[in-house]
Amino acid sequence: MARIEHVALSMVALEPKVVRTDAIQSFERQETPFVTITDADGAVGTGYSYTIGTGGSSVMRLLADHLCPRLIGREADEIEAIWHDLEFATHATTIGAITSIALAAIDTALWDLRCRRADTPLWRLAGGARASAPCYTTEGGWLHIEPEALVEDALAARERGFTGSKVKIGKPTVSEDVARIAAMREAMGPGYEIMTDANQGFARDTARRRAEALRPFDLAWIEEPLAADDLAGHVELARATPIPIAVGESLYSIRHFADYAARGGASILQVDVGRIGGITPWLKVAHMAEAFDIAICPHFLMELHASLVCAVQNGRYVEYIPQLDEITATGLRIEGGRAHAPETPGLGIDWDSDAISARAIPEFTIEIREGA
Repeated sequence: MARIEHVALSMVALEPKVVRTDAIQSFERQETPFVTITDADGAVGTGYSYTIGTGGSSVMRLLADHLCPRLIGREADEIEAIWHDLEFATHATTIGAITSIALAAIDTALWDLRCRRADTPLWRLAGGARASAPCYTTEGGWLHIEPEALVEDALAARERGFTGSKVKIGKPTVSEDVARIAAMREAMGPGYEIMTDANQGFARDTARRRAEALRPFDLAWIEEPLAADDLAGHVELARATPIPIAVGESLYSIRHFADYAARGGASILQVDVGRIGGITPWLKVAHMAEAFDIAICPHFLMELHASLVCAVQNGRYVEYIPQLDEITATGLRIEGGRAHAPETPGLGIDWDSDAISARAIPEFTIEIREGA
């Protein structure tokens, strides 16, 4: 073990590769906070998280002013203790997105450091369940895309070996959503998975009506049909429809996930490292879900989630949304529609330091050292 001596902060903003719209918003940009931790032996770990366009400056101030100074002098390998100490230090602002996003950047850096010191890839150190996992694609299923283009993208994805596509729903009328999904099912046949995502866009009555209208199309799931904190509504909907319910990208605590699992509000959990507060709580949610026989299909961050889906027994899918190509030298290896967990020590993300430095926002490029 070695004490933490230095923490470097930076943030870059990445534009989406395609126009991304859903039932309630557009994905404007990925604000990407970075935390790089160096210990007394010179070992380095780099972590990150993200926003979808707002809040990045608040995350960076929380990191710089309150969280990262508490890392100096700590033993880097005591990840569990550090995570809980930092969460308690911000107990007045938890549980919520800003704190979880900040914690995630620190926690992923500590895991990267641990894996590098052990000369082991994350997927092995975190569990080692399998070396690869299937992908489904979201990138061609955004809400503004017409049915013909949805089908074209899904056909191309299947040619690459993908076994499913996600289609956004939440059009003004039931018939419009049905037309989108009907076109997909007719073109793709019964052997291809179709996931749908309402992005919290429905009220309870609307969600029930849409689920009933979509029942004939054998959907893999309906994602976030209701507001994420409407647990009772999700329980009610899950009892009313045979279509699996998926939640998780807008949950920020392991207790939220535990409530959904225990009460039957979801049968797919989409726990997101960047939203739950890092790898440490992510693994807890995944193992808890296994006890309920619930699959883990994490939201976004495919370059990181590939390793974690491969780490746990109940990891089912990696969501294909490429976003780090501009700041990485090599991307996630996807062959035959399967994401292969990186075998390099650490998170396995090949950061392009020059590209990150060139895009870093000067205001948030910060160094923290003992006595500084």
